[in-house]
Amino acid sequence: MKAARTQIFCATSPSAVVLMAAAIEAGLLPDAGRRVLLVCDDAPVPEAAPPWDEVPGFLRLRARFDAVLSWNEAIRPFHPAAWTPRTEDVPLLERHLRRLWRLGDDRVELILGAPDTPPAQALARVFTGAPLHVCAGGPAGYGPTRGKLDPLVGTRVRQVLHLDLIPGLTPLLLAEFGVPARVIPTDAYRAVAGEVASAVTGVPEGAALVVGERSSTDAPHAEMVRTAAGRGHSHVVFAPHPACPSRHTADPRTEAERLGVDLTVPDTPVPVEALYEASRPALVVGRASAALFTASALYGLPVARVGTEGLLDRLTPYHHPQRVALVLAEAVRDGAVDLPGLLSTLAFTVRPQVHPALRTDAERYLAAGAWDRRWFPRRRLTALGLPGGVPRQLAFLPRSRVARRVVRRARAMKG
Repeated sequence: MKAARTQIFCATSPSAVVLMAAAIEAGLLPDAGRRVLLVCDDAPVPEAAPPWDEVPGFLRLRARFDAVLSWNEAIRPFHPAAWTPRTEDVPLLERHLRRLWRLGDDRVELILGAPDTPPAQALARVFTGAPLHVCAGGPAGYGPTRGKLDPLVGTRVRQVLHLDLIPGLTPLLLAEFGVPARVIPTDAYRAVAGEVASAVTGVPEGAALVVGERSSTDAPHAEMVRTAAGRGHSHVVFAPHPACPSRHTADPRTEAERLGVDLTVPDTPVPVEALYEASRPALVVGRASAALFTASALYGLPVARVGTEGLLDRLTPYHHPQRVALVLAEAVRDGAVDLPGLLSTLAFTVRPQVHPALRTDAERYLAAGAWDRRWFPRRRLTALGLPGGVPRQLAFLPRSRVARRVVRRARAMKG
């Protein structure tokens, strides 16, 4: 008798659950005898924020799964964002999790978010050989696979499911393994988000909506409020990131008071797409988050992108995971024409060892000159021998002590 199939959906946010539920509704996943939602709260301090899987708006999503489990509880006292199992512990962990989650001898299939995160890698390693499906909800999925992914994991991925956030572009995530990318229909996604919208209360319609960033240390939340006010909006809704403690609302509140703007913070931490459905904001302000792309591409809402320039200027190393999303956000805002060429160039410059065949496309795009210097710093282009960098015969100059001394003297004389 053939063993039953159990699908485990590993979700790190309410928006991830909406995306996975939409994939189910659209029939993009195989049938399964049992579907289990594995909640993974990878916030820096999970205890400091309300559990997002217990809020009222989540109840409609829970109904699609036969059970809801906690990854945090399963691996306690380790933190989900920093733990992966040792190789020698994998067989023991699989037996433990099968018993804990009542999987028995079921054939396990995993539905993951970003495949390079510790929770995704841990599950893929524990359930060795299990088929994998990846749901990429944000703009980062358009770029190359981040980090070094074990080929024994990458070759098990059956498909990359994604939203059509940038029409005309195909995600490069896991393309090096020949994984096909399939679009989750907008209608299916909005239908699921609409179910959660019933839990939204106390949010004014037609206000400007500020989308909070995960990190408060470099998030321009106050600038976002100023941007909304500067465009004539006297009512602003601030939607904090689900992983952010409530204290991160201090900056936007202070700025709103200074500007005389009414600021509303939803009592229930619902996916921001539910706010789009429930209140139809007049403007969505953010930096480069997935929510900003969905607002524009899937809901037709006007958006304002704030803070990309400053972050790009100080983003290190060059292959930082945020780079692709920030550059694409600016390119879409500026109406860049050759988005496929831009994406190919980004993929090659960020991960040249993963996509060496894209060098020709990158050379062609850079030679055309229709790009921003902040997207591709001269130093990076020089290191890769690409147009826009220092010519090869002069590449020694930045490393030359004599050349640097001459430049310093010239600057001093100019001063």
